[in-house]
Amino acid sequence: MGVTLVRNAMIFDGTGAPARRGELRIAGNRIAAADEGPADTVIDAGGRFVMPGMVEGHGHLSFENVSATEDLIAPTPEAQTFTAARGAKALIEAGFTSVYGASEAKLRLGAAVRDEVNAGRLPGPRIRAGGLEISVTAGMGDETREHNPRVGLGTLVDGPEEMRKAVRIHCREGVDNIKLDVSGDPFYPNTPGHCTPMTFEEIKMAVDTAHRYFKKINAHTRSIEGSKMCVRAGIDAIFHVEYSDEELLDMLEEAKDRIFVAPTVGLFHQIMAGDATDYGLSVEIAGYMNIPELLENSCKTHTKLRKRGIRHLIGGDYGFSWSPQGTQARDLTFFVDYYGYTPAEALRCATRNGGLAMMDDGSLGTLEPGKLADLIIVDGDPLQDPSVLVGPDNIRLVMKDGAICKNMLPQAAGGLAPAVSETVSA
Repeated sequence: MGVTLVRNAMIFDGTGAPARRGELRIAGNRIAAADEGPADTVIDAGGRFVMPGMVEGHGHLSFENVSATEDLIAPTPEAQTFTAARGAKALIEAGFTSVYGASEAKLRLGAAVRDEVNAGRLPGPRIRAGGLEISVTAGMGDETREHNPRVGLGTLVDGPEEMRKAVRIHCREGVDNIKLDVSGDPFYPNTPGHCTPMTFEEIKMAVDTAHRYFKKINAHTRSIEGSKMCVRAGIDAIFHVEYSDEELLDMLEEAKDRIFVAPTVGLFHQIMAGDATDYGLSVEIAGYMNIPELLENSCKTHTKLRKRGIRHLIGGDYGFSWSPQGTQARDLTFFVDYYGYTPAEALRCATRNGGLAMMDDGSLGTLEPGKLADLIIVDGDPLQDPSVLVGPDNIRLVMKDGAICKNMLPQAAGGLAPAVSETVSA
């Protein structure tokens, strides 16, 4: 790959340091020291904002224009493979160079797309592939009824031994991230968000089994009891976590160096803003589903967790008809408005925290020498207006692993040369 110099840039490195004007050097697929040899390629950022690539912290690549469970369980695996591939493409074009997978509509969808992206045959971000959600009888995702043995979105288990087998199957099939449905959910009326169908013994078996294969294990949990059991069992990341008490907050603070939390606030905000009304989910219906209370509790809980230094991730539950893939950066504004983050702090959730979730060795998420060269060049200043990162239009260049995946930088003055040029000068 040689040495690439990004010059004439406003650099936000994700470390917590203030943004600075200057240059950034990449040697091969790593951020290099400022004086590390002559450049083979020069990228003129034109004064634009340069930052680490963002990380979707709760990804569902195979969710596309979804408004009901049927949209996920009815399509064929062949059709959904293309759906997941389009999701990956939308994310990389929107500046998300990594996806921390939650779950997919079929067991191997995430793994299949990950492998194709890694082989260079499909455009997409780094992917930690999710599999199917693992739930229990009468838990979230169980759509079977005595008169109608309908198969829902996940694998149903009852008891630790069934859990052990389900996790082993996920590991055998190449899944990176295993997801448990520990608590209920407002979309399942008989299993509301504050209830906890899964037992501690089942959760602990899942954690121990996944970790034996060096896999990450994550949990959908909204209830206080469910979240506490997840922390005690050693879960790697927890999604949602609206309800809390002081004991849970203390437990999460004590575990803050090993656990990640993805609030997934975008889904509730969008529903309450009326974005889902045209798809049969009005604000009035949301009230019957208890979504306003969940959103209120999300604000309380995650504001407190921010103050305690919890490592929050952005993204989650995008891919619905009202929240298309590639718009996950909307969460940056929600983190500011709902949880009290500054824009710079929210950007660190999207970059540094996400990189730590993706790579245990800390090699991703900041623009420090030695780190993997995932970066984006942006029109506008996200520190003043985080919404400039929403969607692909303002994302002018995307680099992943030192390779340019997208280049929409303008031509140089007079149109005589592209903004990315070959050079042999220092």
